[in-house]
Amino acid sequence: MTKDSKPATNAPPADLSNAGRRDFLKTSSAAALTAAVSSMFPSGVFAQAGGPETQKAVLGYIALTDSAALIIAKEKGIFDKYGMKGMEVSKQASWAATRDNIVLGSEKNGIDGAHILTPMPYLISTGKVTQNSVPTPMYILARLNLDAQAISVAQEYKDTNATLDASALREAFAKKRKEGKEVKVAMTFPGGTHDLWIRYWLAANGIDPDKDVSTIVVPPPQMVANMKVGNMDAFCVGEPWNEQLVNQGIGFTACTTGEVWNKHPEKALGMRADWVDKNPKAAQAMLQAVIEAQIWCDKTENKAEMAAILGRRQWFNVPPADILGRLMGDINYGNGRLVKATGQEMKFFKDDASYPFKSHDSWFLTENIRWGKFEPTTDVKGLVDKVNREDIWRAAAKVINAPAPATTSRGKETFFDGKVFDPENPAAYLASLTIKRVA
Repeated sequence: MTKDSKPATNAPPADLSNAGRRDFLKTSSAAALTAAVSSMFPSGVFAQAGGPETQKAVLGYIALTDSAALIIAKEKGIFDKYGMKGMEVSKQASWAATRDNIVLGSEKNGIDGAHILTPMPYLISTGKVTQNSVPTPMYILARLNLDAQAISVAQEYKDTNATLDASALREAFAKKRKEGKEVKVAMTFPGGTHDLWIRYWLAANGIDPDKDVSTIVVPPPQMVANMKVGNMDAFCVGEPWNEQLVNQGIGFTACTTGEVWNKHPEKALGMRADWVDKNPKAAQAMLQAVIEAQIWCDKTENKAEMAAILGRRQWFNVPPADILGRLMGDINYGNGRLVKATGQEMKFFKDDASYPFKSHDSWFLTENIRWGKFEPTTDVKGLVDKVNREDIWRAAAKVINAPAPATTSRGKETFFDGKVFDPENPAAYLASLTIKRVA
């Protein structure tokens, strides 16, 4: 965060509504009550008293399966249930459009928050990706999913049999470059999750993403069409676009991102900090609805209905068949590999998918230091503490009796190539990496 950013404020607590606390209120003086309750609940008093400050927020989403919780909360009336009856879920054309509309805010016909790539609230809060580098402080309130993105490759490379091991693909790319042709690899936003996944995979296979290929930006819904006309050699994106690529016979999936890092964090619910600070009760109410929707999304018996809802014209406008297979964890890689029950299905709440672990945000910042998006001197922990509002998540989860993890860290994480990220020692992780932009 920069000096212009607003400091994080404490989240409102759960509702003080049980009988014991009512008796306490009746028998205490006003002054003693205020002091006692404030000491018991330092995050704030009377969380939901009087209902949310506003019933409306405008949330953006990209047509990706991991936006499902916002769409389901709207479609199933879950936002209404928690008093947020004016919620809008608005389709965005690209992550750049999402950024621009967050900077505007709903008061200027933009949006208050969004289904968003986890690193983006950090990039926006620090002004790294905003016009004239002007920061727009943001908070992360929740993670929206784990896993279920993929790295896909054009059909012309099918004989390389590229998987997590892309050594044959490395040779094919080098051959194409020697012929004077450009090798283009697409992701969805510089410094975003898809950028980091494909960079990690390429670098682990000895392909420098800044020197051996050209990295281009393509909005998720445009990936398949661009590969169809030969505009790229490989891409990383979320579903349903990898599955649609395979279903149309245009390319194949080399690997899922869950194979790169098992149970990795992906999208987040990011909000303008000023909206949350102004509307703390509404923020918690909205988050309660999102968590409940995530729990609904995880149930196997709901997934066919979810695919049908997401596929509708007003949401994704794609056949439900392009959504359902990988949503269930059944993966047709498109090159002769068809694997059922892979365990690579999208997780919305299970495995602590919804909880915004600070240790995960530390990895995203460290990877962006690796590739030059943040300075090596960045105070990673300090920045995470300002943007990550896991305290609001815990307050919301407590109200609806949703289970919460014991700590703010998931500990050490191991990647497919054996590299280990210790959130307590990011420098050691950076030192272990061969291809990077930082010394």
